[in-house]
Amino acid sequence: QVQLVESGGGLVQAGGSLRLSCAASGRTFSTRPKTLAVGWFRQAPGKEREFVASIMWSAGNTYYQDSVKGRFTISRDNAKNTVFLQMNSLKPEDTAVYYCAATPLGLTRQRFSYDYWGQGTQVTVSS
Repeated sequence: QVQLVESGGGLVQAGGSLRLSCAASGRTFSTRPKTLAVGWFRQAPGKEREFVASIMWSAGNTYYQDSVKGRFTISRDNAKNTVFLQMNSLKPEDTAVYYCAATPLGLTRQRFSYDYWGQGTQVTVSS
């Protein structure tokens, strides 16, 4: 089993920064299978949940959605079982609930490949 808890959301002005955290627990993270990955998704009001970024838990390889490349950075601290999403140069269109999720299928942007989800954290970017 896997439990994921997000934190770090809030209200920020356009151009500002936020760092989201995703604390993971459960046997899966303790055993660290090679294909385990953690991703961040977001969902704005009235829109579908979309992929933002993902990271391989063991190797650290990363994958980003084109619209956040160069602005967002995903990283992980294996010792603390935590994944981070550093978000810089935020835009009003980044406003959404951000979710972290885990998949045994490696780097993928496919929402339905992720088996475990956190509850989400709200990010609001004002213009």
